[in-house]
Amino acid sequence: MTSRLMVKVLTPERLVFEDTVDSLTAMTQVGEITILPGHAPLVSNLKAGDLVIKKDGIESHLVASTGFLEVSPNHTITILADTAERVEELELEKIEQAKERAKDLLHQARDKDDVAFAHAAAMLEREMARHKAFTKRKYRDLKGFPKE
Repeated sequence: MTSRLMVKVLTPERLVFEDTVDSLTAMTQVGEITILPGHAPLVSNLKAGDLVIKKDGIESHLVASTGFLEVSPNHTITILADTAERVEELELEKIEQAKERAKDLLHQARDKDDVAFAHAAAMLEREMARHKAFTKRKYRDLKGFPKE
């Protein structure tokens, strides 16, 4: 059994993260999962939320929107997400503006179009996940947790 996992986090625009790690925790449609070396092969829908990557006792935090997570038999985890960012890249002002735009779109689409409503709801879910990740990072910084 290998003692490390190869993790790749990709979006349509870029490779966000690639490294060998000890574990990965992600939010899926059926709940939060932690993947350790030796995990059974798996494919799952990804839900907007935190990705916690641990290596040598240090946690790295990313936030991803919807997408797919695959654990391959060769101990490789591939995450294909619509969007993904390292928490250091997040800016509260931009998150707040995007959250307000998503709320406005959700309100406008409420009685009109199911597709537009679903799109706006997904946008709002993504911005809420980004806001939560930003807030958690600020809390960790205030409490003196180790830097990533």
